[in-house]
Amino acid sequence: MHLIHQRAALQVVGLKKVFRSGDSELMLFDNLSFQVVEGEMLALVGESGAGKSTLLHILAALDSPSAGDVYCANLRLSSLSQDEAADFRNREIGFVWQFHYLLPEFTALENVAMPLLLRGRPRRESQEEASRWLREVGLGERAHHRSGELSGGEQQRAALARALITRPKVLLADEPTGDLDGRTADSVFELISRLHRDYQLTSLIATHNLAFARRCRRILRLHGGRLEEIAPDSLPA
Repeated sequence: MHLIHQRAALQVVGLKKVFRSGDSELMLFDNLSFQVVEGEMLALVGESGAGKSTLLHILAALDSPSAGDVYCANLRLSSLSQDEAADFRNREIGFVWQFHYLLPEFTALENVAMPLLLRGRPRRESQEEASRWLREVGLGERAHHRSGELSGGEQQRAALARALITRPKVLLADEPTGDLDGRTADSVFELISRLHRDYQLTSLIATHNLAFARRCRRILRLHGGRLEEIAPDSLPA
């Protein structure tokens, strides 16, 4: 077991990702090393195709690096079996994608309760907790609507509730406002910021929205396979 620094929620050491297609190779990034301290809200910026989504997937043990290591929750992620990785994600990580991935045949309440049901928690208890989380994200009156009956902003709020119902310590969000109009995106970002504070999360948010990135404590920019830290006040508002 590899232990990380007490206050580092995530530690990345020498990370490399190469995609192979036939005889050709595409190196997405190489030798990425950084850490995210407990309680930080960090933005990950960079052009489309720079590798932001792939990096988040590796941090969530959804993908494997070609080289290097990620440490989280006192675990070295590359050493985990598939079952251990699934348990790690269910216990430690809340993940929100650009597209909500709510199941259309289920209500908002059923979608949000799903992670607890998959853990084997009783249905009534799971749905009571899901109802509380829907109220937390401002959807208390929409609990029994199917996902297709919700607006884009409401769908993303429900996805956020589903990601956090298991009380993860780390929130990873991949362009969580990318499909939303400006005003709705702003309200979803404000919600993420509030939940980050209220639940003492460690949050890493990949975003094209530089005004949102600027409001994070730290910003990492992925460019040309390398990672650099930039000052929030150097970005346009």
